[in-house]
Amino acid sequence: MISGRIARPLGAWRASKVAAVKAAAAFVFLALTSACHAGLEEGRVKSQVCAACHGADGNSVLPEIPSLAGQPRQFLVTALYMFREGRRQNPMMAPFAAKLSNADLNDLAQYFSSQKLTVPTPKLDAELVIKARAVTEKNNCVACHTATLVGQQHIPRLAGQHKAYLLEQLKGFKAGTRGDFDGTMTSAAQGLAADELEMVAEYLATLVVP
Repeated sequence: MISGRIARPLGAWRASKVAAVKAAAAFVFLALTSACHAGLEEGRVKSQVCAACHGADGNSVLPEIPSLAGQPRQFLVTALYMFREGRRQNPMMAPFAAKLSNADLNDLAQYFSSQKLTVPTPKLDAELVIKARAVTEKNNCVACHTATLVGQQHIPRLAGQHKAYLLEQLKGFKAGTRGDFDGTMTSAAQGLAADELEMVAEYLATLVVP
C-alpha cells in the first residue's frame, strides 16, 4: 500500500506529466493550424475518399476500422499528422496520409469532429459495467479521456468506438507495437490482464454519451 506521503508526490508527478504532454500536443496542433483556415465543406468533400473505410459521415460499419465522427478536432489533426510523418504505422493509412497537406489535416478534422457518433444500444449486464468502470478509474483512463470518456484536445474519444478496434489498439499498446504520442498508453495498458482488456473494450464500445 502506498502511503499518503508517497502518493501525493506521485500524483503531482502524474499531473505534471499530463500537463507537459498536453503542452507538447498543443504546440504541434498550433504549428499545424496557425496558417490554416479549417473548412467544414472542404473537409466534407475531401472526406469522400475516407468513406469506404470510415463511413460517409465518419461512422464506420467495419468493426476493425475506427469511427471518426465526434472525435476531438485536435486529436484528429494530431493522428493524421502522426500517420503522415510515419510515427504511426498502418498499411492502409500510410499512402493516404503521406499526400495530405496541413490544410487537408485541418479540413478533415473539422468535418469529422462535427459529425454525430452513432452508438449501438447497450447490451451489457450491470456487473460487467461496474467492473469495467472500476478498471478505467483505477488505471486513470478517466484522467485523460475525461470522466465520460469522450476525449479532449489531442486525446481520443473512447465511448462508442468499435470493440474490435479498441481491443486491437489496447493489445498493441500492451505489446509496445502501437505508436504512442508520449508513452502514457503503453504504460497504462501493460498493467492490464487480457480479460481486463476485453472487458474494458466491450464496456467502452457500448457507452452512450450525448
